[in-house]
Amino acid sequence: MDIALLAHERFPERAKTALGVLRYGDQRVRAVLDRANEGDRVRDHVTGVQDAPIVASMADVPEVDALVIGIAPIGGGFEESWRADVRAAIERDCDVIAGLHTFLADDEEFAALAAEHECELRDLRRPPDDLTVADGTAGSVDADVVLTVGTDCSSGKMTASYELRDAARERGIDAAVVPTGQTGVLIEGWGIVVDRVVADFAAGAVERLVETAAADHDLLIVEGQGALGHPAYSGVTTSILHGAQPDALVLCHVAGRNAVHGYEETVIPPVDAYADLYECVAAPIRASEVVAGMCNTQSLDDEAAERAVAEYAADLGVPATDPVRFGIDDALLDAVL
Repeated sequence: MDIALLAHERFPERAKTALGVLRYGDQRVRAVLDRANEGDRVRDHVTGVQDAPIVASMADVPEVDALVIGIAPIGGGFEESWRADVRAAIERDCDVIAGLHTFLADDEEFAALAAEHECELRDLRRPPDDLTVADGTAGSVDADVVLTVGTDCSSGKMTASYELRDAARERGIDAAVVPTGQTGVLIEGWGIVVDRVVADFAAGAVERLVETAAADHDLLIVEGQGALGHPAYSGVTTSILHGAQPDALVLCHVAGRNAVHGYEETVIPPVDAYADLYECVAAPIRASEVVAGMCNTQSLDDEAAERAVAEYAADLGVPATDPVRFGIDDALLDAVL
C-alpha cells in the first residue's frame, strides 16, 4: 500500500506513529506532510528508515492509497488545521487512517465525503464491541511472553518490541509483536488499542490478544503503554501488565530524563527502584522480573550514549542497550529468552 503520513509541525520528535511506520511498516511511504519542514526529506531528520519527501499539503503528494494521521496529540483529539488535508485525501479517493480518540467516521463532513468517494475511514482506536473482563488465563499459554514497560510514555517500548522480535527471528525463533497501541495496530494489521477500551475490559482485551497470538507463535513481545508512575496513563499500564501475565519484563528509559514528560513536577524514580515497582505490581497476578533494559540515547553523541547505556545496565543489574543505535547482542537476547 502506498501512503502519505500527516505529521504537521511535529516531525520527527513528536510523530511516533509516523516514525513507527517509516521504521517497521510494510507500507510504502510516498510523502510526509509537515509544513514546518517542507522541502526536506525524511533522511535529513532520521536515518535507518524509509526515505520520502516532506511536503506542505496533500496537494503536493503523489498518487497514494491512503493518508495516515502520523501523530496523536495528548488526549488524541483531531486538530482542525488538518481538515483541509483530510478532505483533499478523501476527494482524491484515498482512505484515511487515524489513531485518534476522536473518530473520523463520526465526523459528518468526512463521513459524507467518504461515502461519496467510496473511501474507508479507519479509526484504529475503535475497540471491538464484544470485549469482556479478564479470566486471568494468559499465563497458561504455551508461548513465552515478554512485556516491554517504561519509566515514561514515549520511552521506546514499541521500538524495543520490534527490535526484540527481529533479533529473535534472526536466531530462528518464531516471534511476534502483540500490538496494544495505534501504531502497532497499523503496522501489524490487527490488535486492540488498549487505552480506548473501557477500564473493566482492558485487561481482558490484552488477555485476548496474547491468547490469539500464542496460537501461532512461540515468543510474544507485548507492546507496553504508558508507565506505572505516570500521573495520567498508569491505568492502561497496569491493565496490560496484569492482562498479559508476562514471563519477563524489559524496562525502557530515555537517557537523561528525570521527570515525566509534560508533568515535570513528577520525578521519575531511580531505574532500579522502578524495576522493583513493576515486579511488585506484577507479583500478585504472576511473578515476573525485569531481565533487560532498553535505553533511548537519541539526544546524545556516541560517546555519551555508550556511557549512558553502561550506567543504565549497571543500575538495573541486567544487560541493556539502545536497540536502534547499538543493536541487540546475544547476551541481552539470552537474558530475555
